[in-house]
Amino acid sequence: MILCLPFLLIFISGCGSSSQKKDEPPVYSPLQVLVPEATGKETLGSSPIILDVSNISQGYFIAQSDSSDLTCSLQIISPSGVLYSYFIAPGESATVTFTEGSGDYTITGYQQVQGDQYAALYSETVTVQLENDFLPFLYPNQYVNFTPDSKASQLALSLIDEDTVDVDALQQIYDYVVSNLTYDYEKADTVTTGYLPDVDEALKTGTGICFDYAALTTAMLRSCDIPCKLQIGYAGDIKHAWIDVYIRSKGWVNQAVSFKGDTWTLMDPTFDSNSDDKEAIQDYIGDESNYTVQFTR
Repeated sequence: MILCLPFLLIFISGCGSSSQKKDEPPVYSPLQVLVPEATGKETLGSSPIILDVSNISQGYFIAQSDSSDLTCSLQIISPSGVLYSYFIAPGESATVTFTEGSGDYTITGYQQVQGDQYAALYSETVTVQLENDFLPFLYPNQYVNFTPDSKASQLALSLIDEDTVDVDALQQIYDYVVSNLTYDYEKADTVTTGYLPDVDEALKTGTGICFDYAALTTAMLRSCDIPCKLQIGYAGDIKHAWIDVYIRSKGWVNQAVSFKGDTWTLMDPTFDSNSDDKEAIQDYIGDESNYTVQFTR
């Protein structure tokens, strides 16, 4: 079967010990930047796009392309029926996380024929039972790509220590991002479909679009073992990206946040750093109805 896929393109382990319950984030001592592994113990699919599903209980699988010249694609139907699309360059690999948690995911592999035409290779259903519900939001993936050696990870860990509580870590990381990145209007006008953020490049250039802001903040928080969701959707009628963060004393807090005493204020990092009218934009981003989630990364 041959399909045209442009409409499916989307905008946009270390040593130590851990203690955890399934419904609470794992606690690592010392702090760990989690590293996905393709062990080859269990695989699905076929060449040119192999799925290493050895660690699905950890919340991810790794797609590996052995093609020398053609792009491969995955379409994943989540337990709720949301369709996710991933594109893997020739010879590259990508970590894909199970962002809807435990359940059945249908994964269909495609190989590029020419241009935007792709041929279906196989379809597999994977039953996921997570060891911990928060793991998909601690590991890196294709959209939030970092390693222990990434500048983003090292910077995040330099801003906190073992005794820093998650609320303070979030505040420090948030403050750093909005103080050191400026919005790139030219990039926003020219960004192409299928864009993937590069968190270290954003740090290097000091500029980015909303996707870069959100991906960098997410990478830094996950590097500090703070569960964080990169959300892709709409703010009003504008395509946008933002973050949800898990705070142990509060649970999941939607949209990135700032704090005034014990009052939670919904805060989108892009709007906050880019707005001259702080009061008006705060009223807007404080209203959850202004946000519509399409995809969680």
